[in-house]
Amino acid sequence: MRRYDDPVEVRKGWVGGQQNGIEGPEQFLWHGRLWKVREVVAHWVETGPWWTTPGAQAVIGADDITTHSNVLMSDLLDEREFWRVEAGQGGTAGGVFDLAFDWSDGKWQLVGCVD
Repeated sequence: MRRYDDPVEVRKGWVGGQQNGIEGPEQFLWHGRLWKVREVVAHWVETGPWWTTPGAQAVIGADDITTHSNVLMSDLLDEREFWRVEAGQGGTAGGVFDLAFDWSDGKWQLVGCVD
């Protein structure tokens, strides 16, 4: 899988139809090309390395908590939602893409692709 860090625009909807499908990325725009999601292969959530942040270090006593108390909640809420999808353009062959949604800034990125 090739790795990327490219911003994408994502339109969410029902993949596979509203009755049998899952709500997730339905289409995405990458480098001026529109990709239609055919199937959601996997979906998961990852947290950042919260245990290495100044806030977490302050809680376990490795740092002064008074200087970092305002970042404790943001340290724990740093999450990215990942969607591995099969997508294509029209009737042409497509590929498998990893899309990530960053909850902290509300932005989507393409992070991986096998095409």
